[in-house]
This record gives sequence, C-alpha cells and structure tokens, in this order.
Amino acid sequence: MQAEAIMSKPVICTDPSASIAEVAGLMLSKKISGLPVISGDGTLVGIVSEGDFLQRGELGTQQKRSRWLELLVSPGKAADEYVRANGRRIEEVMSDSVVTASPAASLAEIVDLMMHHHVKRIPIVKSRRVVGIITRSDILRALLSLLPDAEPTAIDDQRIRQNIIAELAKQKWAGKALINVMVDKGVAKLSGAIFDERERRAAIVAAENVAGVKHVEDSLFCADPVSVILVS
Repeated sequence: MQAEAIMSKPVICTDPSASIAEVAGLMLSKKISGLPVISGDGTLVGIVSEGDFLQRGELGTQQKRSRWLELLVSPGKAADEYVRANGRRIEEVMSDSVVTASPAASLAEIVDLMMHHHVKRIPIVKSRRVVGIITRSDILRALLSLLPDAEPTAIDDQRIRQNIIAELAKQKWAGKALINVMVDKGVAKLSGAIFDERERRAAIVAAENVAGVKHVEDSLFCADPVSVILVS
C-alpha cells in the first residue's frame, strides 16, 4: 500500500504570515491537530501543531527554569524560547524541519518515519508541492479496511488446526512452548505448557487471526522448564 492510496486531500494549509489566533481557530473548527505551512509560491516551509502552542506566555506555561539552570542557557536559546512563547505569527512558532514523503512511499516507510522522528503527521510532497498528508487517523482507517470481517469464514476444523499450528511454528516466541491445538466447530482449544505468561496472549492472538476461528479457549499453563522435564 502506497502513501497516495491513504493520504488525506486536499490538504488544509496555512500561510507563514497567518496569526496564531487565525490558525488556532482554523485547527479547532476543522478538528485537526496540525497542518502544513505553505509559502506564497506553494512550497512547504514548515508545519505547525498543537504542541507548538503549549508553552505560551498568555497561558503562563512558557519554559521556566531555576535561577542556576537559567545561567547555563545560551542567549540564543533564550531568545528562541522567548519568540516561541510570545510570537504572533505562525512563522515564529512553526517547526521548519519537516519530515516528508513521496506519494510512492510505502505504508511501512511512512510508519517508520513517524516512529523514528516522533511525529504524528507526514506531508506528502511531489515536485516541492504538498499533494496530501498522512496522519495517525489515516493509518487507523487503513488498518480498519484490512481487518477481517466480524463473521468468521466457514472452514474445515482440521484445516483451521493445521493453519494455527503453522502460524505458531513461524513464531520465535513459540519455539520452546509445548502448545497443543484442537478445533471443534470453529472453536480453537489451546492446551499444554508455555514458559512465559506473555506467550499466552501471543498464542491466543495467533489463533484468533487464523481464518475460520470463532473463539479461542485458553487452557495453557505456565511452567518453568525444570518442572516440565520432571513431569516428562
């Protein structure tokens, strides 16, 4: 899946010279948490989000430090913080380092960018022009479109059992587990030993995601390796 398939468009943007009051009002009225900043020639110059409005002089939430720590702050950094807390135009508070992607970028690449750069939105740029934007909500919609239907598919119990066993066999965490699988009328019954409680939830999820499974019954028990050897 590529970015152009899930991106939102047209994109709500703002001008660098727009006032903070205008943009804050726009974000509230459109129910969005951030938007690209576009220059007069249509190129992307920054991005502004709710986070850029948190430390404001009007709110009394600007950056504050103890007297001793304040002595360690350079005049340049202090000046920058003053502008961000008291600026009146978007260009004074926006982030000018913007993480972007092309329309051909894969969904995996988009998610990697979000995770690596700790951002919630990625403008999609083509020929220096913003053609779309992908937010976490867009990824959530993509996920929803790919999730299986609520009504399980009717599949033979033996086939379901084989598919669950095959799925467990592919998982590193299930390598040492002694999981038995039985399926009756679409109900998967898991029994046997695991060696870490986290494996229980993973095994249940693995079974739940196999086509045809209506419900998973958990009869797994967690035991240390020594006890299993002794019982054997």
